[in-house]
Amino acid sequence: MTGIRETKPAKVPLAKQAGEVSVRDNWTWTKPWVWTDRMLTALENGVKGGQWFSLIDKVYREETLYSAARRVTGRKNKAAGVDHVTPEMYERRLLENVQQLLDELKGGTYQPRSVRRTMIPKPGSRERRPLGIPTIRDRVVQTALRDVIEPIFERDFAEQSYGFRPGRGCKDALRRVDALLKAGYVYVVDADLKSYFDTIPHDRLMERITKKISDSRTLALIESFLQQGIMDGLREWTPEEGSPQGAVISPLLSNIYLDPLDHLMAAAGFEMVRYADDFVILCRTADDADRALSLVREWTAAAGLTLHPEKTHVAHAETEGFEFLGYHFTRDERFPRAKSLKKLTATIRMKTRRKQRHGIECTIQDVNKTLVGWFEYFQHVTKRYVFEDLDRFIRQRLRMILKKQQKRPGIPKGRDFQRWPNAYFSERKLFSLKTAHELACQSLAR
Repeated sequence: MTGIRETKPAKVPLAKQAGEVSVRDNWTWTKPWVWTDRMLTALENGVKGGQWFSLIDKVYREETLYSAARRVTGRKNKAAGVDHVTPEMYERRLLENVQQLLDELKGGTYQPRSVRRTMIPKPGSRERRPLGIPTIRDRVVQTALRDVIEPIFERDFAEQSYGFRPGRGCKDALRRVDALLKAGYVYVVDADLKSYFDTIPHDRLMERITKKISDSRTLALIESFLQQGIMDGLREWTPEEGSPQGAVISPLLSNIYLDPLDHLMAAAGFEMVRYADDFVILCRTADDADRALSLVREWTAAAGLTLHPEKTHVAHAETEGFEFLGYHFTRDERFPRAKSLKKLTATIRMKTRRKQRHGIECTIQDVNKTLVGWFEYFQHVTKRYVFEDLDRFIRQRLRMILKKQQKRPGIPKGRDFQRWPNAYFSERKLFSLKTAHELACQSLAR
């Protein structure tokens, strides 16, 4: 048995002439031990028949599995799967665990274990959605598999798709929506796919994958993840459709299945912006929006998917507005939707309960962690009072803690504001959303 090496010798790249562009410059996010320059050249030029063979050996390659394992175990405090093995536990015997996966994948004996199912709350809602938690070993294999097959599909993914793609994200999708609104695309098809991840048809998904991959062992590995058992408490079953939310490979598979819709809408001349299963179509006229919605209904029905009857509709940005990726949009304004604000205030309430075992400085540090991340995403809000109102709410929560520590009941009022003025919290480095927004606006103005 060949032992896994802790480190790999780095290869020195050949020097490039000034101005010369390497094929790797277009694929900097790929793993070089999987996607060599020769493979990337073939990817860009197109392989014979449009299909890729001999990929499984790239999946179980030492460097591929080791790199995948390091990334999976690097995410600490993540939940364990049905085998109760945490990232920390897996990392203690990392080389041995990776070697075992290599042997199983190479010998064809690898079988994924069941996915542990748990229900988590939907942000800003009383509803709950299912989350599948694979074992650490299966997350490692899925990460390695994604490293190998993602470029094959990424090459032809449509421009208007932004979710779970290298070098793209929510902000890119939001900027595109904002630009279209300002260009006069004010009629919006606000579409919602009902339980998308849980309803992707396995057979049709595999048909789309086999159009580009012909390696039978790689296809079998993908299919084995689709057919993983689901463990919900003491009940276990094998799903006939869907790809579990929480699985490493699921976002890529979801993009593969919806990619034909992206290209269909683009060919029809419609401006669609999609982030995973959340998408909007922006049009100049009501007639165009109605035609776009009819086309989406037709495609989803043929694809075995369902549009949510109550959440899918045509909206006018200048009157009612619409919601997308946590924002509420009108033609000229954008601000956090009600559910986004509700989620934030719920988190702040939880972190600022009156009975605190530690000092106010520690509480402020904990609150700041939430506020900094929230502002990073919502800093482009146009209604400034949103930040002022939130700052006021947060300071009031902190004053309630301070008043409780003095064993005085009731809501802070009167002299409490003199005892703990706004400057009191500034001195203790409480993150101010209003101040951060003003600084961001000044930076943009410069």
